[in-house]
Amino acid sequence: MTKSGFAAGQLKSLVERIEHLEEEKAALAADIREVYAEAKGQGFDTKIMRQVIRIRKLDKADRQEMEAILDLYLSALGMRS
Repeated sequence: MTKSGFAAGQLKSLVERIEHLEEEKAALAADIREVYAEAKGQGFDTKIMRQVIRIRKLDKADRQEMEAILDLYLSALGMRS
């Protein structure tokens, strides 16, 4: 097999793997949308849930830094009592 034929085979394999993963990602996104719809149907605020999920991804130090900066900004704007 020539070098270009081998590279073409590798390329095709990689592209097919990426396509498969993209399909899985789309299916997961649909599943996530369904869970949010279920939460909304049960009366939960999905915007707040998304914020909670984003915050839970942060490590403790990053979360504390974010909260401190948010508190500083809110205080500067007179939004903290």
